[in-house]
Amino acid sequence: MHPWKHFRTVTHHRHLVIRHCFKAGIGWQGLSHDLSKYSPVEFWTSAVHYQGTRSPNDHEREVRGYSRSWLHHKGRNKHHHEYWTDYNMKTHQVEPVKMPLKYVIEMFCDRIAACKTYQGENYTDAKPLEYFNRGIGKHVMHAETGEFLKKLLTMLADEGEDRTFAWIRQYRREHRDY
Repeated sequence: MHPWKHFRTVTHHRHLVIRHCFKAGIGWQGLSHDLSKYSPVEFWTSAVHYQGTRSPNDHEREVRGYSRSWLHHKGRNKHHHEYWTDYNMKTHQVEPVKMPLKYVIEMFCDRIAACKTYQGENYTDAKPLEYFNRGIGKHVMHAETGEFLKKLLTMLADEGEDRTFAWIRQYRREHRDY
């Protein structure tokens, strides 16, 4: 069990997300990012499964077959596309719904911060797009949400953080009704 190492990792990640959210123009939202990770069910479970090079949720899944920590986390944090599923009355199935713009932007910031946290000095602006591309077809995400996120990640890979965050700020001003 590694509570101190896990605390440092989570806090480092949160600080990166906060910094990125301010760059994207959603700073106040960044301040509340991932606070549930400090709740007992998420914190202690993740401290037990801490490895430092990947999400403790993955190790917990390998051990248990599911992740209690993740189930708690995704149900409380709107920047995860898994939060945005609902029962469709026409198809009688649970399906993804389009995420509001501010949460897609927070998800973008979260992915950059996660890659920076786990990749360390090996991080490049292409890493978040590579991670996204490895997951295509494995996750249930609304098509428009996925397309927009991929656009942001591609822009990051091709043009860098400064230009991408400037574009996001401008886009938010022009698309308040997204």
